[in-house]
Amino acid sequence: MNPKIIQAYEGKKTNRLCLWLMRQAGRYLPEYRALRAKAGSFLNLCYKPEWGAEVTLQPMRRFDLDAAILFSDILVVPHAMGQDLGFKAGEGPVLAELNLSRLSLSEDAIHNHCAPIYETVRRVRAELEVHRALIGFCGAPWTVACYMVDGRGKTGFPKARKMAEEAPEQMEAITDALVTASLYYLRGQIEAGAQAIQIFDSWAGYLEGDAFQRFCIRPVAALVRGLRDTHPHIPIIAFPRNMKGDMADYVAQTGIDCLALGTDVDLRQARKLDICLQGNLDPELLLQGGEAMKKAVKEIIQTLETGPYVFNLGHGVIKETPPEHVNELIETIKNRN
Repeated sequence: MNPKIIQAYEGKKTNRLCLWLMRQAGRYLPEYRALRAKAGSFLNLCYKPEWGAEVTLQPMRRFDLDAAILFSDILVVPHAMGQDLGFKAGEGPVLAELNLSRLSLSEDAIHNHCAPIYETVRRVRAELEVHRALIGFCGAPWTVACYMVDGRGKTGFPKARKMAEEAPEQMEAITDALVTASLYYLRGQIEAGAQAIQIFDSWAGYLEGDAFQRFCIRPVAALVRGLRDTHPHIPIIAFPRNMKGDMADYVAQTGIDCLALGTDVDLRQARKLDICLQGNLDPELLLQGGEAMKKAVKEIIQTLETGPYVFNLGHGVIKETPPEHVNELIETIKNRN
């Protein structure tokens, strides 16, 4: 029997509300900060299976959550393709200048590079209780391309946005390459034990109209088709954060099983979709805790739980969030009237 959360992703109404949190493993947990200091670099955490598994499992030991999500980073895919990657304190990811002709789309090369991550998946799945699911993930091609083209995060990605507007064939070549590499990577995660996949399109909100269709919808649809060809029973979640397109069109054209909702979404409109929904609580409310958070939680559940729904945030846990607030959130969900 599949875990209840997987049943929800398959479109079934469950007798208990399931939940997990984006960035549930990370800097808000003191045990993560201790291990991060020991590891010496963020990439060491991603590529050393014993550390990656430990970070993935840390929130599962603390909190009553229905799923673990693999601890890794969306930029391991361009790294596996051959684009140099590092992380600088206070700055985040730094990538070498992009030269698409020098990047590898060899399936063996991708799998060899990502083998430690697959081992992390195997270790986590072996330790997780059977009623708790393991979610794998990748970045959506557009979002990963933003980092590859600009070489930095936290920039607004002016180079990528300009390329999408003025050299769309070049951007399409990058996103197509990322579809291929990401498919290899996701299949490796599934074969190692991932039971669902989430595709993070964090920067979908930068595009609209034809550009949104070409660089967000089209590549995600290709990823979904590719996964369906080899692993038709694995639920696929997409998180097109702040997207300006129509939700119903996005769901229909991509073929996803679950739509993850940001904080900007009209929940009543979203609930009209015949699909599992996930998310929406503002991470700032989790940071704040207390009555404002509890009120928002109850309102979200009241609106979305009429259909298949998985509770989550509208973005990741903020690093200053007290872990006690996560327990408060879980208790609010469990004890709601």
